Amino acid sequence: MVELSNATLTNIEGVQAQKPDLTITIDRFDLEKIMMGAVSFDDQIKSGKAKLVGDSKPYEQLKTMLVQFDMGFEILPGTGAKDLTPENKPFAYEVPAVNTITD
Repeated sequence: MVELSNATLTNIEGVQAQKPDLTITIDRFDLEKIMMGAVSFDDQIKSGKAKLVGDSKPYEQLKTMLVQFDMGFEILPGTGAKDLTPENKPFAYEVPAVNTITD
């Protein structure tokens, strides 16, 4: 079961809802492709590798809430790359800047 509460999406292992709004079935291998950004969840649904049973409204709502983070986001000001999401290479990123402390 997955629960969304207070802006946190939590997997509750070993618990199944008696009457789930939606059940999604997908092989781990195909889910990993989504997590790596190689394909979208919608692509996996269209190809039949992911199956939705029930009301798809929670899935559609969840898609609008998720944020795609850049690989080179700044942890501290000045440490991020200049161009974090080049269009021609979506997984490429510049090496983060190096801060040197001098006396």
